[in-house]
Amino acid sequence: MSEKSRLTRRNFLTRLFLAASATALGGCQKLSESPWFVKILGVGEKATRRVQRLVLPRRAVAQEFTEAELSPQFRSNGTFMPRNPAYLAMAEGGFAGYRLEVGGLVERPGTFSLADIRALPSRTQITRHDCVEGWSAIGKWKGARLSALLEAVQVKPAARYVVFHCADPMGEDGSSPYYESIDLEDAFHPQTILAYELNDETLPVKNGAPLRLRLERQLGYKMAKYVMRLEVVEDFSHIAGGKGGYWEDRGYEWYAGI
Repeated sequence: MSEKSRLTRRNFLTRLFLAASATALGGCQKLSESPWFVKILGVGEKATRRVQRLVLPRRAVAQEFTEAELSPQFRSNGTFMPRNPAYLAMAEGGFAGYRLEVGGLVERPGTFSLADIRALPSRTQITRHDCVEGWSAIGKWKGARLSALLEAVQVKPAARYVVFHCADPMGEDGSSPYYESIDLEDAFHPQTILAYELNDETLPVKNGAPLRLRLERQLGYKMAKYVMRLEVVEDFSHIAGGKGGYWEDRGYEWYAGI
């Protein structure tokens, strides 16, 4: 398959998924509450994932762009400012006291300062963010390769997923912290990074400071912002609602590949 064909297919799938999501958000609440409909969606998600993994090479990369193609501004998806006192205090201090916790199924659990994260092998990439809300933007991201961090902590053989625990409390009462998860195949993908810069500047709070996940082959809701802790696990059914992410617990697909 040619590069042009892959990109055309990716654009088509992106538009199709966004259109379907908009429809679901607009008028399918009753269906989403039906057990048989949710089961059908789950089967469709697994089929989509398998087909994409078969059609695209294992290490296929998302399209990258030039600086001339950067969007005039990069919108914020989701939370603009976490309503979290501990986070707000860190932000006030320029995140000098920030520490990323890494644990779970690893040989060397530990904490990492921003200086530690910046010292890891990094990657810079200009990519397009596709949001389930229906908008897209092209931005230049720089961050530590997630693979380098996982290699440093030495993932155990039983591990299958990386769970991202975030600072932003969700819901009206703030009782459900945002979280996401990806499998190890995506975690070790070369374009998967913990970003600390956007468009050659320190990552703004509205875009997820001090660290956010960039997972360029999936939709925007998978790219967790305000990342505070990584948990490497064999299974995520015991975490929160058990579906692998805040929005997934509320009906979104766990695999949002495009």
